[in-house]
Amino acid sequence: MALTLRSSASFIHLKESKTFRSPEDVSSMICFAQVKRSFRLQAKNSAQESQLFLHQKAFSFDGEENKRKEILHAPSIIHGKNDLKVPVFVMLPLDTVTLGGSLHKPRAMNASLMALKSAGVEGVMVDVWWGLVEKEGPCKYNWEGYAELVQMVQRHGLRLQVVMSFHQCGGNVGDSCSIPLPPWVLEEISRNPDLVYTDRSGRRNPEYISLGCDAMPLLRGRTPIQVYGDYMRSFRDRFKDYLGGVIMEIQVGMGPCGELRYPAYPESNGTWKFPGIGEFQCYDKYMRASLQASAEAIGRGGWGGGGPHDAGNYNQFPEETGFFRKDGTWMTEYGQFFLEWYSGKLLDHGERILSAAEGIFLGTGVKLSGKVAGIHWHYKSRSHAAELTAGYYNTRNHEGYKAIAQLMGRHGVILNFTCMEMRDHEQPQHANCSPEGLNQQVKMATKSAGTELAGENALERYDSGGYAQVLATSRAGSGNRLSAFTYLRLNKKLLESENWRNMVEFVRDMSQEGRNKAGLSESDSTGTNLHVRFVAVKMVEEQKEIVLV
Repeated sequence: MALTLRSSASFIHLKESKTFRSPEDVSSMICFAQVKRSFRLQAKNSAQESQLFLHQKAFSFDGEENKRKEILHAPSIIHGKNDLKVPVFVMLPLDTVTLGGSLHKPRAMNASLMALKSAGVEGVMVDVWWGLVEKEGPCKYNWEGYAELVQMVQRHGLRLQVVMSFHQCGGNVGDSCSIPLPPWVLEEISRNPDLVYTDRSGRRNPEYISLGCDAMPLLRGRTPIQVYGDYMRSFRDRFKDYLGGVIMEIQVGMGPCGELRYPAYPESNGTWKFPGIGEFQCYDKYMRASLQASAEAIGRGGWGGGGPHDAGNYNQFPEETGFFRKDGTWMTEYGQFFLEWYSGKLLDHGERILSAAEGIFLGTGVKLSGKVAGIHWHYKSRSHAAELTAGYYNTRNHEGYKAIAQLMGRHGVILNFTCMEMRDHEQPQHANCSPEGLNQQVKMATKSAGTELAGENALERYDSGGYAQVLATSRAGSGNRLSAFTYLRLNKKLLESENWRNMVEFVRDMSQEGRNKAGLSESDSTGTNLHVRFVAVKMVEEQKEIVLV
C-alpha cells in the first residue's frame, strides 16, 4: 500500500476533507504500530495510542497550538558515555523556515514531528541560516520562525540540534533550495570579491567567507569572526530558556555545507563532478598574503606566489597531475610546506570560531559540535588528493584527522563525521574509495584525542543495507563508538511504507535493547516483532486531513 503524498515540496500537503469529524473521532483515528513491551512504544489500543500525543485533548493545528504550554514527553538524556544507546536524530528540510522568516507549513511539520516521535527518534536537526536571520542588515536578527519550531519540538517531547549555518544553501549535494548569504554581505562581496574563496583560475565561490580575512574588519566594521560571534550571542539570548533543554546541541558552522573544510569540490554550474580531485582554494588576496608571509618567514619567498602549479583541475585524477601522482610534488619539501600551511590555516579558522562559540555558550548546558566532511574518494591513493584540496592533510605518510580531533577536544566539541552509511564495495572501483577505512581512521583519531564522535549519512539512503552499515559503524570496535547519529533527511520519500518500516527498525536497533538483534520481519503476529503500519491522522481543524505513514 503506497503512502499518498501530494506535494513535491519539502513537506506533506494537506488534503481537503468533505466530512466533518468530532474530536473523539480524531482520537480514534490515530493508530500506531503494535510494539513488543520491551520496545519504546507501549500502547495496547488506538485510544491509548492517541493519548501519547493528544494529552487529553486533540491537537489544534493552527495558531492556537502555540498557546499550549504542556510538554507532552519529557526528553531523555543523551550523549551518556556509559549508555549503549545511540540516539537517532533526523534532519529537517533545508527550507524549514521560509525566505520570509516564518515556519514553512507548520501543520505538516507538527504532524511530521508526531510521526518521528512515534518512531522513537530522539530529536531533529535544523539549519539556522545566517542568510535568513540577519538578512535585513547588520545585527538585525529575525528568529521568529525558529522560535515557533522550537516550541513545537518541545511540545512533542523531542530535542533539537541547531546548526549555526554561516554558509549559503545551494550548489552542493542534496541542496534542494537556494538561500544565499545575507544581502548586505553580498553587497560587500561585490565591492571586494576577495572576501570569498578563489581558485587558481580566478573563479570566486560565494558559499562562505574566506578564512583568509577572519581577523579583518571588512564586514561593515566587523571581522567575520565577530559577525559569527554576534549572531551566536543573539541566538543564545533569544533562546536562553530552551538551551540545555529542548535545544541540546549547537553545531557550529565552519565552512561550506557547515563543514570545517575549503570549498574544493563545488558542484554548482558543473564545476566539479565525482570523483574529481578538486582544487586548492587559496587565491584570494588575503590567502595569498598569508602564504607569502609564511614562505618568507622560512627564507623561501619564492614558494609564496600561489598554490602548486602542477595540481591539475577539479575533475582530474591524482595520476594525471604532477603534484598528486604516486611520487609527486606533495612529497617534496615544498609540497610539505604548502600542505602544512593550507591545512594549518583551516585549523586556525576552526580554533577562532570554536573559541568564540565556547565562550558564548559556556554555562548554558548545550553541547557544541563541529562537522567534518567524509571525503572518501581517492582515499586508497598515496596522496589522498581530494582530502588535501579540502584542507585535510591526510596522506599515506601523514595522519590528518588527529589534529582535527584534538582541536575539537580542546573545546569540548563533538566531532560530527559524515559517510557513515557507505560501504567500500558499493563505490566505483576507479574512484579508489574507502569510506570504511576513512571511518575507522576517524574513529581511532577521536578515541586517541578523547573527543566525542557523532555521525551522519552523506547521501540519502532508505534501504536496510545502508542502515546496517550505520549500525556496524556505530559500534566501538577498535575505535570510538558513536554518541549519536543524525539521519539525512525528513522528506516524503522517507515516509513511504517500506522506507518508513526500515527507518523505525533502524531506530530500534540503535537503541540499547536492539543493538544485538537481527532485523525485524514485516509481521508482528507472534508478538515479538515490530510491524510498521500507516499512521493516519485525521484533523478536524478546517476539515483537513494529513496522511503521514
